Amino acid sequence: MNLTRNLKSVALAIAGVILFPSCAATSSATAKANIKFPEFWPVKSVQNGKASWYSIKTNFGTRTASGQRLSNKAATAAHKTLPLGSTVRVTNVANGKAEVVTITDRGPYIRGRIIDVTVGVAERLGFASRGVVPVKVEVLATPAS
Repeated sequence: MNLTRNLKSVALAIAGVILFPSCAATSSATAKANIKFPEFWPVKSVQNGKASWYSIKTNFGTRTASGQRLSNKAATAAHKTLPLGSTVRVTNVANGKAEVVTITDRGPYIRGRIIDVTVGVAERLGFASRGVVPVKVEVLATPAS
């Protein structure tokens, strides 16, 4: 009887070791967005202008210039000239909210706009319903750059 109890304990311990790692949250898509301490990265350059948002629907699909799939909730953006993969901090001048995004696409193609962010970023920055807002775009000198 004691042997059966020990076998059950061992079986439960093995099951726990096998199942526990599968509970860990991992995602390569969010790993880039959750980079530590971006507020301390040096700023290479600053641009001021207007931002708008885009989505899978307005982009007519999920293909971006970088080859990455466009996701409405991702912390990504489109810029005309910055190198793909650049990390920038976009600040909504109207309310001070900011988010660090990665340039994965080209655009915007409307005069007077300097950056298009995904609709998810626009929601988090508080301008999805407004559509276009004045922003400050800071190009960050990340550890990888």
